[in-house]
Amino acid sequence: MRILADLHTHTNCSHHAHSTIYENIMFAKKRGLELIAMTDHAPAIPDSPHMWHFVTMHELPDEIEGVKLLCGIEANIIDPDGNLDVPLADQKKMDLMIASIHTPCYPPRTVEEHTKTWLGVVENPYVTILGHSGHPSFVYDYEKVILAAKEKCIEINNHSFAVRKGSKENCRRIAEICRDAGAKIVVSSDAHSCFDVGVMDESIAMLEEIGFPEENIMNLTAEKFLRYLEEWRRER
Repeated sequence: MRILADLHTHTNCSHHAHSTIYENIMFAKKRGLELIAMTDHAPAIPDSPHMWHFVTMHELPDEIEGVKLLCGIEANIIDPDGNLDVPLADQKKMDLMIASIHTPCYPPRTVEEHTKTWLGVVENPYVTILGHSGHPSFVYDYEKVILAAKEKCIEINNHSFAVRKGSKENCRRIAEICRDAGAKIVVSSDAHSCFDVGVMDESIAMLEEIGFPEENIMNLTAEKFLRYLEEWRRER
């Protein structure tokens, strides 16, 4: 299995990341990727860029060094209703939007509250991807949310295996439910430096181990994800 579109990467516009857009693009090219999405953290994270960063991203080229570029955002879930820290008018402008839970913005609650939160996120028509939801501090009713997610993508996040300790088994369970339900997933690096762009080896190994069908992985190629994105936009 090979993934040619990395849909979750960060730049040093977020100060806890360490590479420029161009450096990320060059490593994507070096690793044979066809597409990369720039998805820096939305403003509720303390060192994130201002919203102006996101609304001006479309001034960037659609393709750099032969690698297609999508301009996105990793929005923060900020309350039990699944609301995000991105103004609605700006949500509509993104090429794609990942919605994720980060502890500075959303403290751990109960399984029931986490489930309610993710169901609220699912209702948002501008959320493309449910981000790194395997964190052990934020367990939810995986089956209920995945079945409700329908045409959205569930992210299998390679970064979680290293930095979100205890996520591995939860990620596997999420992937198994997605497999059995026929749900759509994407596999992402969540790179915080150029050296990790396109690195998804642990996620891929797990998906191969459980026999996850490649037809339900939306970012195998740039063409496949862009086709999915076009269809998703038509249905919003």
